[in-house]
Amino acid sequence: MSTQTEKREYVFDAEGQSLGRLATEIAMALRGKNEPSFQPHVAPNVTVTVNNAAKLALTDAGLKKEYKRYSGYPGGLRHESREHAIERLGYKIVVEKAVYGMLPNNRLRAVMMKNLIINE
Repeated sequence: MSTQTEKREYVFDAEGQSLGRLATEIAMALRGKNEPSFQPHVAPNVTVTVNNAAKLALTDAGLKKEYKRYSGYPGGLRHESREHAIERLGYKIVVEKAVYGMLPNNRLRAVMMKNLIINE
């Protein structure tokens, strides 16, 4: 018995939507939980496209939130506000980080993130 799955494409419009609610919908589609053939150990054959990422509804408090990263060395903790990250890298990084955090922390996360396309 062989089953062939065709490639599914999902398109999300980010205009006027909050970041968290949009990211949960994207993560569900990337994981394949919205399909009846969901298997937790298989990355589905889907492509998710997000349009108008620059028109997200971010509040002032949301822009002040910080991203942290640690180099592993003493004194190596770096902070960057979301607003500064948007200036440097665009809205793409904000959506990517939100979706990345909502996917399971396993080997399939990188495979699923490759299927995410973000257009500003």
